[in-house]
Amino acid sequence: MPTSPVFEYVCEQVERLTAFNRLEARGTVRIALSVAGLDPDTVTPAQMGVVIARTLPHELNMRGIADVAALCRTIATGLAGIQSGPARSSADDVFRRLGG
Repeated sequence: MPTSPVFEYVCEQVERLTAFNRLEARGTVRIALSVAGLDPDTVTPAQMGVVIARTLPHELNMRGIADVAALCRTIATGLAGIQSGPARSSADDVFRRLGG
C-alpha cells in the first residue's frame, strides 16, 4: 500500500531542511509516527500536525538537528496545504485487494 501524501510531504521537507538523506528522513518520520501509534499509509494532516508538535522534535533532537522548533514550524505551516485523502493505489494493489 502506498504511503499517504502527508507522510511523503513531511519526509521531503525533513530531507530538504536537514542534512539527512532520503532514507534517514523517512526513517526518522516513521519512528515519530510509530511512537504516536500512527501508520504512514493512513496518517492524516491533523494527525501529522500532532506528530510534528509532539514526537518529531524529540526524534530530530536525538539525531543532532539544530533549531528543531523552527524546522517543525516550517513543516507544519506547509502541512496546511496538503490534501487529506487516501494514498493512490497502483493497479497491482487494486487487483490484490480484489483477489486476482
